[in-house]
Amino acid sequence: MHPVDSCGWLEYLADGPHAVFFAPALENIEELIVPTPSMVEVIKRVLQQRGEDAALQAVALMQQGKVIDPDSGTAVIAAKLSHEMKPPLADAVTVATARINNAVIWTQDADLKDIAGVKFVKKR
Repeated sequence: MHPVDSCGWLEYLADGPHAVFFAPALENIEELIVPTPSMVEVIKRVLQQRGEDAALQAVALMQQGKVIDPDSGTAVIAAKLSHEMKPPLADAVTVATARINNAVIWTQDADLKDIAGVKFVKKR
């Protein structure tokens, strides 16, 4: 199982320089997990940049993976991570979701690069 951080989704959807890095994770639908906070971030950004039709297409693509809503256990782990490591809240939920599912996070977010269980590529 593997979640892709919202920055990875956005890179892939925009066919950015690192889209090829994220493609194996995003195109492996059987193993893809999508934390709800990542979905919120992607939809918001796509709405801002490309409009509602593109945002709805992004939602449809993300829903092909296993969408995981945070529960109380995820909330506790995310709060501890946020307190200890200081990542933004959505990132803490993504990390907590990955840990609960024994998954590797794919990202280009420098806030996550030093966290165990992260596959990181530096933004260009």
